Amino acid sequence: MIVALSVALFLLLLLVGLDVGFSMLVAALIGLLLHPSGGIDPAIVPLTLVSAVDSEALVAVPLFVLAGEIMNHGGLTKRLIDWSMAMVGHFRGALSQAAMTTNLVMAGISGSAVSDATATGAILIPAMKDDGYKPGYAAAVIAAGAMLGPIIPPSIPMLVYAILSNLSIGRLFLAGVVPGLLLFAGFVVLCALIARRRGYAARERAPWAARLRETRSASWALMVPVLIVAGIRSGLITETEAAGVICVYALVVGLAIYRDLRWRELGTVFFGAARTSGVILFLLAAAGPFSWLMSESHIATRIAQAILAVSADPLVILVVVNLLLFLVGMVFEPLPALVMFVPTLLPIQAQLGIDPIQFAAIVVVNLMIGMLHPPVGLLVLITSAIGRCSLWSVAWETLPFLAWSLVVLGLMTVFPEVSTALPTLVMGRGGA
Repeated sequence: MIVALSVALFLLLLLVGLDVGFSMLVAALIGLLLHPSGGIDPAIVPLTLVSAVDSEALVAVPLFVLAGEIMNHGGLTKRLIDWSMAMVGHFRGALSQAAMTTNLVMAGISGSAVSDATATGAILIPAMKDDGYKPGYAAAVIAAGAMLGPIIPPSIPMLVYAILSNLSIGRLFLAGVVPGLLLFAGFVVLCALIARRRGYAARERAPWAARLRETRSASWALMVPVLIVAGIRSGLITETEAAGVICVYALVVGLAIYRDLRWRELGTVFFGAARTSGVILFLLAAAGPFSWLMSESHIATRIAQAILAVSADPLVILVVVNLLLFLVGMVFEPLPALVMFVPTLLPIQAQLGIDPIQFAAIVVVNLMIGMLHPPVGLLVLITSAIGRCSLWSVAWETLPFLAWSLVVLGLMTVFPEVSTALPTLVMGRGGA
């Protein structure tokens, strides 16, 4: 009863516009104060706040965010866009194709959908509008492309899931590669089909000399995903160390090679990264007391038992979990949803013997899809603000991309190899 009251209060606070983190904190505190045992010390709130973020692996979160900020200010993002235009600008819907390609590469650097949407959207949404694209569609293209960020490594949600479930961060990073590429392939096909129907023009094919020139110019940025994967796979650096190395690398490139980043701008860069990191880590911390209350009330066990009562078939249960997470994604942002629901879902995965890497990839991709549709739809909110267009026009234009995302999610559910084959190939079997 108390948990139901806390959840209802949490949703009410969200509806009236209170921040997600503060809503969880207030709801948890009220739940503790009204608990029927009457013996719960409110001091559990600060204790669980701290313990929720007391993890060495979480150091990678602000470092990856900082790397993305440095790239955005240091000229790396702009060169990636120019390179994408040279490579795919001759396809129908040139700017939409370039947006998807740029976001694919950016996904291998920042791990943050918000950073990618802001960086590429600020440049490409106005450019698409000037080229005759519908404002809602231009924003939807950036929203769909930015969704790749938290799926393709490095991925902040995968990192958080690994910490919650004690899985290998490297394996979870690799689990997102094939689903991410499938999403990208479908998105570019959709962009071409929509461009053909609406008459969005292609650019003149860039000569090979121009492509080589742009590749040379963007080579320092293109090397970042390679360095991350190679460094982690070789064992020379850990995932956290990789994030730090990329920050230093991006600083050197921005300051000394491209010289688009000025020393006086570093304060703005670090402030922006700190603000974004603070939001992420505060959400994780705020979920601590709420999760503790749910755990103490055994609500997770009851939910798991209810789901397991549906069927003993792992595939059927995965479908039920997908439906649950899709509904969760309509209300919660991905990181709070991970912290609140993963501990509930892990016993289900373990009891049915579902591959933990497959299960993790399904959970993360499902919650990322939630960023593409209202009422929360974080990427829809961000891109509609950048494009200065109606939220609902963007939501309508994301429907084709949302449909393909659900197809990929279905493939991941039915065929475990979509998410497990690459981690097994690269890192061998076992060692989840």
